[in-house]
Amino acid sequence: MTDRKRSEDDLQAKLDHLTLSRKEGFRRLVDAPSRSRPEHLTRRQLSLLGEEGRADYDRRRRKWHANLGPLRTPQMEALHEDLWDIIDSNEQDSDKVKGSIAIDAFPGLGKTTAALAFAKRLHRRVIEEEGEYTDQGHERWPVCRVGLTSNTSMRDFNRAILEFFAHPGRFRGTATDFGFRALDCVLSCETTLLIVDDLHFLRWRNRTGIEVSNHFKYIANEFPVTLLMIGVGLQARGLFDEGDSYEDAVLAQTGRRTTRLGMKPFTIDTEEGRTDWRNTLLAIEERVVLADKYPGMIADDLSDELFARSTGHIGSLMTLVNRACQRAVRTGAERIDLELLSKVKNDAASEKGGEELRQALAAGRLVSKPKKKAA
Repeated sequence: MTDRKRSEDDLQAKLDHLTLSRKEGFRRLVDAPSRSRPEHLTRRQLSLLGEEGRADYDRRRRKWHANLGPLRTPQMEALHEDLWDIIDSNEQDSDKVKGSIAIDAFPGLGKTTAALAFAKRLHRRVIEEEGEYTDQGHERWPVCRVGLTSNTSMRDFNRAILEFFAHPGRFRGTATDFGFRALDCVLSCETTLLIVDDLHFLRWRNRTGIEVSNHFKYIANEFPVTLLMIGVGLQARGLFDEGDSYEDAVLAQTGRRTTRLGMKPFTIDTEEGRTDWRNTLLAIEERVVLADKYPGMIADDLSDELFARSTGHIGSLMTLVNRACQRAVRTGAERIDLELLSKVKNDAASEKGGEELRQALAAGRLVSKPKKKAA
């Protein structure tokens, strides 16, 4: 292996264990080079590698197939366009409240993946335009990410922001102390986007949930940032609702200032949907590195089966293809077909919903391929 490939592998290995709750981890995510795709070898070339060379090649393919994404799907592209609209329109003077964003969608649709891909682009744009340091000499951190749990209090939330910035005062203090220190970090580092992930873990209608919701309003009022919240079932939990009680009114005010964005699964009930599905399969097929891969192996021969077993969810699709590739390499099959795919297990939700789709596809009530195939 060349020194360059070893260096790239070292950087990628750090990504395997990074934590996005700290700025150093986020920086590694942003600065990591694109993963080098293993070269495509024929069966004859594989046989000439030798035991050590084959082990190294398979190791690189194992890492490659485990990290095939993210794919710039139509859903991700549409979400990013909406995010840019809101982020750029929030460049008002600091005396104006900035609109917040909530990405609300079912699991397995790539919400966090899409948000992080956008955050990387935003970080790079700001650094390219304004430099790595502020005029006062502080490190510039355009993005801060915080994750929530069901027990997150206002103090915990503020402390998580301090933890991201590695603030020395993150160990002792009250919720108010931590809040002022968090504001100081955001102002000093000129942060423009605050990502709050796993918002559905928060119990909105208990005392802690109302406190944190109030704190979100405080952040929108006092912090010069765009608040980006990510979760499942946020609308059902009342984030955007209005009501007669104080608690409902508190949540409704958050909803008034928040733009709800979603991500949808792939659908095949329209020609446009079938074309988007095929384009995604073609993108995956192009990335797969197997000796016996052939044009149409995934996009043609496995289109129906992959849609049925993923139920159109990008997360389930990528998991299924990843595991199929691992089995194809490990067993020496070097291709993915229906027989191999039938032995690969996927997440429980997809497996449960796939049988009905499989029957509809087999009976011709559904069609996964467009009439005019994408190039």
